[in-house]
Amino acid sequence: MLLGITEVKKGMVLKVENELYSVIKSEFVNPGKGSAFIRTKLKSLTKGSTVEKTFKAAEKLESVELEKRSMTYCYKEGDNIIFMDVNDYEQIPIPKEYVEDILPFMKEETQVEVTFYEDKPIGVIPPNFSILEVTYAEEGLKGDTAGTAMKKVMVETGGEINVPIFVKQGDMIKVDLRDLTYVERVNK
Repeated sequence: MLLGITEVKKGMVLKVENELYSVIKSEFVNPGKGSAFIRTKLKSLTKGSTVEKTFKAAEKLESVELEKRSMTYCYKEGDNIIFMDVNDYEQIPIPKEYVEDILPFMKEETQVEVTFYEDKPIGVIPPNFSILEVTYAEEGLKGDTAGTAMKKVMVETGGEINVPIFVKQGDMIKVDLRDLTYVERVNK
């Protein structure tokens, strides 16, 4: 669907030069002299990089609709991660780079949302949090409780994360998958 520049809003997905971008920021500018334009900050849905682009008032931009499907993380296979559609049980390989940063914190059977464009997967949206067991943690130094002392621990899925020194091996912790940080210790 073609849009005028005044219709571009944050969160929309645009097709620019055969590349899909999510609009992070858009600012309409109408200078006293010359024609109006829109200044945008766009994030590539396939590469993850951000770019700033300016569009003139006469330009038409192509907005695209994305399909989102609820899927379950199954297993790794080579350079792909296999996800299963929860509705029709179809298994779909998705390139590992779409989830490379969060993969060390995802358990099998984790529910995710996979975004598709023209029946091709272009992104994976994980849940906000994951509850994981600490499988390796060094003992904190006795008396080192002042301030925000942290240490690295390993969780059951193989990921390493910084946690407060009171976290021990066998504890269950909540990890924020949006920024890969420790949230809290949880009861088993």
